[in-house]
Amino acid sequence: MVKQKHLLKLSDLSPEEIFEILDLADKLKYEQKHGIPHPLLAGRTLGMIFQKSSTRTRVSFETGMYQLGGQALFLSSRDLQIGRGEPVQDTARVLSRYLDGIMIRTFEQAEVEALAMHGSIPVINGLTDFCHPCQVLADLMTIREYKKDLAGKKLCFIGDGNNMANSLIVGGLKTGMKVSVATPKEYAPDPAVLAFARNCAGFSWVQDPLEAASGADAVYTDVWASMGQESEQQERAKVFAGYQVNRAVMAAANPGALVLHCLPAHRGEEITAETFEAHAEEIFDEAENRLHAQKAVMALLMKQP
Repeated sequence: MVKQKHLLKLSDLSPEEIFEILDLADKLKYEQKHGIPHPLLAGRTLGMIFQKSSTRTRVSFETGMYQLGGQALFLSSRDLQIGRGEPVQDTARVLSRYLDGIMIRTFEQAEVEALAMHGSIPVINGLTDFCHPCQVLADLMTIREYKKDLAGKKLCFIGDGNNMANSLIVGGLKTGMKVSVATPKEYAPDPAVLAFARNCAGFSWVQDPLEAASGADAVYTDVWASMGQESEQQERAKVFAGYQVNRAVMAAANPGALVLHCLPAHRGEEITAETFEAHAEEIFDEAENRLHAQKAVMALLMKQP
């Protein structure tokens, strides 16, 4: 059983807890596809705090709560006093009196941790600048669907050492995958994540995308400039020009390798239109799996005691 009260980052979870989430996600996906209701959170309410906008996060969490029999409330920073300077600890204590769970998509990891520390209900990290655990649970679910197993498979990430890279490294290594990451030296993953990874077998961080992609079973990329980095777009385009997932990169990977992208994708930048469209089915299966993976997280954290 998942022993954690929150989902703040994947490093908090044991491998067994990650696989429990993935197994339940598979079950809920099967039931949803076959019209089998699963009102596991009937009468429960999730508050969704958005300080960063989103397509997939909002729609998947809101739909997921509906399918689980509960309801979700969309709360932008304009709707909350937290956006006007109320201390996060006060917001956490107030919302704990009204809600059964909180999902927050924001900038600072410390804000998510503070909500969990001061509140008394489950907190789910919908994304921070440090990590994106819900996305990576969906990614692992997708790789397992296509490749039948995770153990021993090689996951390659090419691009910026951002929140996606941080979470893919932790999630991949904790589930028995080999993980290779290619980034420019000055855009490395978080030092704490690298320290964790270097104690694990099967990890490599290099600057050469072709070296990272060699023998990969899944190749992953993300935009070069994330939300809040728009002013760096032109500079980043120069730095990352050689970090594109394209025909040459896929030729270095294993035959039948997946291409994954957390979306939105900038065709012609981090991935060519040709490669994206050749792998569109798995990319949009991955996007769909956000719904199922997050339903599993919510069901495990927010169910009645």
